Amino acid sequence: MSRLWSRFAARGVAVVLLSGGVAGGFYLSDDRQTPRPDPGAQVAGSVTQIDVDYRQEQQVSRQVRAARQQAVETRKRARAAAEKARKAEEAARKKAAEEKAAKEAAAARARALKPYDGPIPESCAEYSGNRKTGCALMIDAGFKIDQFPCLDKLWNKESGWNPRAHNNSSGAHGIPQARPGNKMATVGSDWETNPVTQIKWGLGYIKGRYGTPCSAWNHSQNTGWY
Repeated sequence: MSRLWSRFAARGVAVVLLSGGVAGGFYLSDDRQTPRPDPGAQVAGSVTQIDVDYRQEQQVSRQVRAARQQAVETRKRARAAAEKARKAEEAARKKAAEEKAAKEAAAARARALKPYDGPIPESCAEYSGNRKTGCALMIDAGFKIDQFPCLDKLWNKESGWNPRAHNNSSGAHGIPQARPGNKMATVGSDWETNPVTQIKWGLGYIKGRYGTPCSAWNHSQNTGWY
């Protein structure tokens, strides 16, 4: 029995060894067939990824710079537009002021030429006494009827159309208050009492110094005398 047992034992050991050899052969075969990672390929992949990351970073940087530049340009355009609007507004105010000044100057010139803007008489027949005479003589002197309201106001203020009105302090005399009164002698020796002589002299004085009765009236209003 011991021999039989020894045979079985030897066979078992042989089977075990054979199985181990077969298994080892399969392992070695599998190990030879499985490809191992290539270190060079790993490095190349890392470099490629770095390059991609770098390019993406550069692209982002360019986009940021472009956005900043666009913001700067936008602010410049906004400032330029604001400055243009300010200058336009200033020019408009200046133009409006100049137009206003021109209108006021034109109105002043119009008042100087004709400060009276009331009703204009149709004829001298609307007046009586020395006023009617003065109106007729004014027309004969070459003035239009629209000047008579100014002459009426002027000489009404000076003398009330009274040929005997006399200012003792200044020596002014008559309807036009000539100073001195004897100036009117150039028209007639009856200058002291004759309204026609006084009016003719007064109209000549107004024409020579002021141009029109309305200009004389305007001067009188501004200074108190003519």
